[in-house]
Amino acid sequence: MRAARSMTPVRIMGLAGVLAFLWLPARAADPKPDATIKNASIEASVYLDDKIKADAALAADCLAEGRKWIDKNAAEAASARKNEPELFRDRGGYSFERKYSERSVVDGRYVSVLRDDYMDTHGAHPNSDVNTILWDAAEKKRISIRPFFTETADNGPTLTAMRKAVIAALNTEKKRRGAGETATTEWYKELKPTLLKIGAVTLAPSTVSGKSSGLTFHYPPYAVGPYAEGQYVVFVPWETLKPYLTAEGANIFGGARPKADTDDRQ
Repeated sequence: MRAARSMTPVRIMGLAGVLAFLWLPARAADPKPDATIKNASIEASVYLDDKIKADAALAADCLAEGRKWIDKNAAEAASARKNEPELFRDRGGYSFERKYSERSVVDGRYVSVLRDDYMDTHGAHPNSDVNTILWDAAEKKRISIRPFFTETADNGPTLTAMRKAVIAALNTEKKRRGAGETATTEWYKELKPTLLKIGAVTLAPSTVSGKSSGLTFHYPPYAVGPYAEGQYVVFVPWETLKPYLTAEGANIFGGARPKADTDDRQ
């Protein structure tokens, strides 16, 4: 009869490792897209975060927009593949991804949403874009920041002061990054004192519950600097714009920007 081999410490440790591995929880699956398409011309998906999905009206609004975005890009990709099939044969289809995420909720009513896009259309490199949505949960519709300011006329006092503050914040952030001289005058000339040209804006979180500490402006690559500088997010405190606030604006703004928000977004 063959003698049984003893379990050495090394073998015991090895067995323990195998058992521990078997008991590890399964890695969380990648999130399932809320809308998607995949064919020879394109792979495109839209994702809504859980906080947005909790508001049925907001989720429906974002998803409707996202599906139109998919359809538009799918049609353009199909046309490009028809005209230049060799590019798709070598590199596959175009790739697009859009994510909607909640940035802040102010006064239990005003929801700031970030819309981040990724695009790969066989250029020199993939690109990205960022835009924002301000959602009025009480009225169940998109709004602008107009109700918070006494006037928002093009080239008026409010937007002129806002643009001045944005450029100062951009210069500070460029200096912090060591971006150096990048012909900022040329890059900034597209930033105009109008709601449509000043940049994508959100209500920043605050140290005071239910309030906003000011405005954050979001710029994709190429908007205010070379591609290599990436995305910029800059902050304008509410106190800077205090002279221009309406009663509703005075009600929603207060407190300071939380440090965690500064660390995350600059």
